[in-house]
Amino acid sequence: MTEMKHDLPRQQQKKIGPLLMTILLLVAVIPLPATAAGFRITNQSLGAVGLSGARTAYTPGPDASYYNPANMHFSADQWQVETSLTMLDLPTITYRDHRSPLLDASSESERFFMPLVHAVSPAHGALRFGFSLTYPYGLAKKWQQPLPRASAQRFSLFVVEANPSVAFAPLPWLSLGGGVRVVHGRGEVDTEVLNPPFDQLAPLTSLSRSSDGTDTRPGYNLAMTIQPHDRLAVAATFRSEINLDLEGTSTLRAQAGSIPLATYSGPGSVGITLPAVLSLAAACTFDRLTVELGWDRTFWSSFTTLDFTYEENFLGTVFDGFDRPVPKNWQDSDAYRLGLTYAWDHRWTSTLGFAYDRTPVPAATLGFELPDADALIYSAGIRYRYSPGLELGLSYMYHYTKSRSVTNNSTAGLPGIDGTFTDGGAHALTLGLVTTF
Repeated sequence: MTEMKHDLPRQQQKKIGPLLMTILLLVAVIPLPATAAGFRITNQSLGAVGLSGARTAYTPGPDASYYNPANMHFSADQWQVETSLTMLDLPTITYRDHRSPLLDASSESERFFMPLVHAVSPAHGALRFGFSLTYPYGLAKKWQQPLPRASAQRFSLFVVEANPSVAFAPLPWLSLGGGVRVVHGRGEVDTEVLNPPFDQLAPLTSLSRSSDGTDTRPGYNLAMTIQPHDRLAVAATFRSEINLDLEGTSTLRAQAGSIPLATYSGPGSVGITLPAVLSLAAACTFDRLTVELGWDRTFWSSFTTLDFTYEENFLGTVFDGFDRPVPKNWQDSDAYRLGLTYAWDHRWTSTLGFAYDRTPVPAATLGFELPDADALIYSAGIRYRYSPGLELGLSYMYHYTKSRSVTNNSTAGLPGIDGTFTDGGAHALTLGLVTTF
């Protein structure tokens, strides 16, 4: 979509500003439930954090290379580069067990820093080129109490993606885009079952597993934007499924007091599915205000099991529970997004965002590695154009989670859950700058 014109009368500007802030406050105080959608991280740029991920149809900046490479055709014909740093804060999750307060638990809080890069080239005939470095999936949970420790003493997944892209415009109002995704994943899992409280472990006092692994796999993304008018755009994007086989080492131990009764240290691996994502969106500009409505579906149904494999077969041994697939059977999930971008003048631009993101995790297979629920996401951002070639920005996102009560059975020898999860959520703060030349 082409740049918005700044010709709104001053009196109307004064009315629209307070109106937008009133709308934001009304939305913010509505007491609706929420949480995360699997381990996908949707907000990968300064603009996306400030718009709750509503960044598919209207992407005038360099992050079009990631969110919709087709839109690179409609952006200013010059080099554009965004460099930003996102601080992601994951507060403590509290678990209250319905069976005994001795099984209550709370996770450790986590904090991560994600450096992000997006770039778009000038036009080369009907072609534009782009590149993005992002962290589209991730997971981190640490628990020290006996019940969650049995399945997720430490459970982490780190994914980084390099995504070169290209846009081609066969018609002035139609642009097609796509790219190659190179995804690198690293996972680490520590679990420990203790006796007590799990006295069925006797004569053992502990049964533990420590695994790590890495893998790099390719994928692709496709995009299309139709812009029948310079103030209206309709877009669709698709990101492919990628199956990581995280290969590394695993150490298994069975102990009675300080005496090791059985050990294994050798090759181990686990498969992780990064699901395909389909996004549809429309954006319309009214004078200084641009509104985007978006929907995306994440095809989580491809994540059916969590299956650790080893060089040896441990079925029927003391390590039987570590060698059995853990059913997940996640469901495809939908997210609905609203983004508002308002240009106050040629220097200042603000954004507001809201999203409702449904969880893919059914209660029957929910675990302590990701005690997930539906989510409401609120966000806001501000950008300042310091000079024609430099823009500075700050965006904030609040991922609000509700409590979720879960009862499920034990799987693969691990204790089941019968309790309520509260607190949690996430905060994201992004500082960034956009340069053009």
